[in-house]
Amino acid sequence: MFELLGISPQALFGQLLIGLINGAFYAMLSLGLAVIFGLLNIINFCHGALYMMGAFVAYLALQHLGLGYWPSLIVAPVVVGAFGMMLERTMLRHLYKLDHIYGLLLTFGLALVIEGVFRNEFGASGLPYGIPPTLSGGQNLGFMFLPNYRAWVIVASLGVCLATWYVIERTKLGAYLRAATENPTLVQAFGINVPRMITLTYGLGVALAALAGVLAAPIYQVSPLMGSNLIIVVFAVVVIGGMGSILGSIVTGFTLGVVEGLTKVFYPEASSTVIFIIMAIVLLIRPTGLFGRAH
Repeated sequence: MFELLGISPQALFGQLLIGLINGAFYAMLSLGLAVIFGLLNIINFCHGALYMMGAFVAYLALQHLGLGYWPSLIVAPVVVGAFGMMLERTMLRHLYKLDHIYGLLLTFGLALVIEGVFRNEFGASGLPYGIPPTLSGGQNLGFMFLPNYRAWVIVASLGVCLATWYVIERTKLGAYLRAATENPTLVQAFGINVPRMITLTYGLGVALAALAGVLAAPIYQVSPLMGSNLIIVVFAVVVIGGMGSILGSIVTGFTLGVVEGLTKVFYPEASSTVIFIIMAIVLLIRPTGLFGRAH
């Protein structure tokens, strides 16, 4: 059937794999954005810069401390998460009662500053970060060759996304977080430190971005531009899934990655715009997004 369309099965499945990998990063980044917006009401435009920082922390840890890929999966989210909590306590905390545009402008400015610092220090070209030896090679599935590292990225990102969804939607901690955004005064009356909880929530959101950066480093290389090249698409994914919807970010991220991959096979000219076309259609039909709820 594929031959009748002039498409080889290898090309189709290869683009599906690329779509799943891109979808994995879309899902993880949009998940962090959804956590921050859904619980803090901040449109975090510096999310892409923090994703880039996660990759650079892994790169610098390898170059200067000898820490390999596996320790960096923990070290980078902790370092970037701590940096994010510092930003929240010193800057973002003053904007919660203001219009969303103030948070967007501040985080956009922070993104430009962070990206500028790394571009000045490391240049605009990508820096190589090797695949860990335990994940080198691949599997011949007959219809395609599946690299082990790319399979790991898909499985790891799906596991992280589902674990985050479970914590926020199905645990007592998640209930406290949601309650703190709805009625912080009442939650504080029960002896819960709401400002600290909000700070930790922001730290969790940016730690997810940093983890995605470490996972992306061996595939896309480490570059100061890697965040800015991705963040616009990720915001479109968040809008389509529904601002603040955890499940919407996961499902929409993976789905749109696959749609983008299939578009490259059947109509390559539209592959760079298909996500934005879908966003426009969704906003016309359902302005709150596919999984969003009207306030």
